[in-house]
Amino acid sequence: MQPHIRAIIAASAHALVTGKRVAGLYDHATGQHLRIAAEARTPHLKGYDGDRDARFGGTLPEIRDAGDGVSMHMEIEGDMARGYDRSSSGHFSAKVADQLVQLYDHAAAAWFAFDVQVA
Repeated sequence: MQPHIRAIIAASAHALVTGKRVAGLYDHATGQHLRIAAEARTPHLKGYDGDRDARFGGTLPEIRDAGDGVSMHMEIEGDMARGYDRSSSGHFSAKVADQLVQLYDHAAAAWFAFDVQVA
């Protein structure tokens, strides 16, 4: 899964689980602050990736990244988001806690952590 897709998933999961607006992310894997925003009124989501100048969003269970023209399937259950990234044909799981999202990319067999800045 590409790093920007992981960031979209993390921002989307946080917005959908908490109902809070995401104003930015810190990606621990890349050591970068990402200009990414998301807000949700379950099941609707809209977001913007400022680093790529690309919008993303949709109505669950489908989220579409307009920048790449790809979509992800995502389901929310409690503080967890699970789904499938069609661009990489890979599954993911994300756990949301306060201002942290821990995402497991099954294709990479690795965990990724994102600190969330809320608006």
